[in-house]
Parts: sequence; C-alpha cells; structure tokens
Amino acid sequence: MSGMDRYGLADFLRKRRAALQPEDVGLRPGPRRRTNGLRREDVAAMAHMSTDFYTRLEQRRGSRPSEAMVGSIARALRLTLDERDHLLQLAGHTPPPRGSRSAHVTPALLHVLDRLDTPAQVVNDLGVTLAQNPLGEALMGVHVGDESVFRRWFTGDPAERALWPQEDHDLHSRRYIAGLRAVYGRDPEARAFVDALQQESEEFARVWAEHEVRLPATTRKRLSHPRVGLIELDCQILTAENQTELLVVFTAKPGTEDAEKLALLRVIGTQSFAS
Repeated sequence: MSGMDRYGLADFLRKRRAALQPEDVGLRPGPRRRTNGLRREDVAAMAHMSTDFYTRLEQRRGSRPSEAMVGSIARALRLTLDERDHLLQLAGHTPPPRGSRSAHVTPALLHVLDRLDTPAQVVNDLGVTLAQNPLGEALMGVHVGDESVFRRWFTGDPAERALWPQEDHDLHSRRYIAGLRAVYGRDPEARAFVDALQQESEEFARVWAEHEVRLPATTRKRLSHPRVGLIELDCQILTAENQTELLVVFTAKPGTEDAEKLALLRVIGTQSFAS
C-alpha cells in the first residue's frame, strides 16, 4: 500500500466534518457555535482521541493514524463503508475485504443511536463494542476498541465481572453462551472464536457442553454500577439487516428509582469509571 496522502486526508476530513451538523450526531448546537458543521473537538471527542492529534491531521502535519484510529474517525464522521475505505487508503492502509465483520457501523444504525436519550450501544455478534452513546458509556464504561465482552467475561476481567451482581453471574454466563450458539455455525470466524474460548475458559467449556440453546426470555438486567449502585433496566436488542450488528438499548420505567439513577448518570457521565 502506498504512503499516507496528507493533503488528500486533510481535505477529506475537513469537508466531511463541515457536512455534518451537531444534531446529525446527537449533539446540541449550543448558543455560541461559530463553526459550520462539527468542530474539531467534537470529532476528536467522539473518536476518543486528543483534539491536538485530530487537528494535526486536518493541518497536514500529523503522524499517520493507525487503522483503529481511522475506524474511530470514520464512525465519528458517520462515513459510509465506501467513504471509510477511501479514508483508509488516504491514510496509507489497505481496506479490509468486504463481507466480513469489521469495526465499521452501518450509518443508519448510528443515526438511530444518535437520537436515543437512554443508554445504548452497537455491538457485533461476537461481542465487540462498535459504538456507544454518552449514556451507554456512563452505564457500561467505554469499550469501543476493547476485545469482545465474551472474552472479557469468561477470562475473568475484574471490571467486567464487577458490573454485574455476583448472584447473577451464572445466569449471565448462560445468556452469553446461548447467544453464541446462534452465531457458532455462521462462519469460520465465529467457530474459531468459540473454539478458542473453550480452550481459554473452563467455565465456558463446561457451560457450552450443556448445549443450552435458548433461555427463558427476559428483558430485565441488573447492573452493579460503581456510582449509582444496583440498577435494574429493561434491555432490548435490535438486529441490523446484515445480522452481525446489534443495537442494545437500556430503558427504565418512568417515575421509578431506576429512572432517577439514569438521570444521575446523565450528570456524572463517564467519570463513574474513572477509578
């Protein structure tokens, strides 16, 4: 692959940023916005990178962003798959083959995510978090770019385990594995993922061997949040047309203590996970 096209990259980023309005990405316009379109700091914040790093890219003097960084910028700018591939090429990377899972989120799904005023995130069918809204980050922690939640859970990630009450851990494990059963025969990547987890986790291998396909349907989830304590929410999962992207939405019944805790999360944001 050829090197980074600094001029082309900077020009493309500036034009795509100018084409977006705050409301297109779920932001409020604000009373003193002098910039047409998004501000650089808006894009940087949504892409989870420093404003200085992003600004340097637009000024043709930044270092080459990694493929993961390009993917984050593509999500922040709501790029289509073709636009994301073009951005990768401008940055000197080879776009991944089509038809496979990727870190790119369908723009239509991001459009829905931007307009939700309740915690939500987009994950793929192997448990990798692709995008989160601010309340989703406040509730679950920031996980875009992390490894699969299934691997974090079954390899004993303390932070992942701590988010769910101890007495719910066995049911949580069974829910995860029941979901993976529906994915296992989908393609070689899914089979390899499950086979690897069986080698990495005794718990996964034991529960997988029980061959449970479907658990009693329930949308209720209890979380042990580090700042607001135990919170019980309804969880709805919507599957995208490509079958590999899932929109996970958490809601609380109005007027309940759980709704009050969600309102508190809007105030404290992701500082909940600072410790």
